[in-house]
Amino acid sequence: MTARSEPLRIVTWNIHKGIGGVDRRYRLERVVDTILPLRPDVVLMQEVDEGVPRSRGERQVDLIGDAIGLEHRIYVPHKTLTLGHYGNAILSRFPLEHTGKLDLSKRLRIKRAALHARMSVPLSQTGRKHMHLWVYNVHLGLEEWERRRQLRQVLDWHAAHHPTCPDTAVLVGGDFNDVWNSLGKNVLEPEGFRGQRARALTFPAFKPLRPLDAVFVRGPIHLDSVRAIRDGEAARASDHLPLLALLDPIG
Repeated sequence: MTARSEPLRIVTWNIHKGIGGVDRRYRLERVVDTILPLRPDVVLMQEVDEGVPRSRGERQVDLIGDAIGLEHRIYVPHKTLTLGHYGNAILSRFPLEHTGKLDLSKRLRIKRAALHARMSVPLSQTGRKHMHLWVYNVHLGLEEWERRRQLRQVLDWHAAHHPTCPDTAVLVGGDFNDVWNSLGKNVLEPEGFRGQRARALTFPAFKPLRPLDAVFVRGPIHLDSVRAIRDGEAARASDHLPLLALLDPIG
C-alpha cells in the first residue's frame, strides 16, 4: 500500500509542435491550457520544437515547463531542420538523473528516438522514503516491424545498463504509433509490463479512432487508470489527444 496521499499523475502527449490538427494554427497556449488543469507530476512530450520558424523560434520545453510549474526538465532533439530542431521532452516535479537519448532511427526511415531519465518519487510527506522510477519517453516509427525493433532496442538497453531491481519501477510511455494495438501483447507484456486493457483512442484528436499513445509500467507501481483527455482545447491543440495516467507506487 502506498504512503502517498495522491496517485502519481503522468501525462503523455504528442503536442504536434503546438500546431492544431484541424486549423493548423500555432497556439502553444492551447497546450498549456490543456495540461495545467491535469496537475501532472511528470509530462512526456513528443514533437517539441526549438528555434523553428513555424513555432516562432520558441524553446517550447521551457515555455510549457514554466507555465505549468515543472522546474525539472530535459529536451533532446532527434531531427534537425533548416532552422532549429524538434524532439522529445520530459518535465518533472522531481529532479531528473541519468538522462539521455536512445537513437531509434532505422535506415531510410524517419528519425526516431527515446528519451530516458530516472527520478526519486517520495512515498511519504517527510520525504525520507523514495521509490526510484525509470521513465522512457518514446516516439516510434510508422511500420509495424520498425516499432517492434525500436521498442525491443529500448528494453534491451535498459536490461544491459540497469539490471532489474525489485525496488525500481519502470515506465514506458509516449507515441507508439501502435495502429494495431499489438505492441503491449507482443513486446511489453512478455517482459513483465502492464498496460491498460482497453486502450484509449487518441488519434486523430478531433475524432479519435486509433490508440496510438500509451503508458506501460513494470515493478512496484500500480497503474490505476489511463484516459484520453478531451476537455477544453485538447481536441484542437494537436493532432493527438493527451493521456492522463494515475499510478500508485507500492511501498
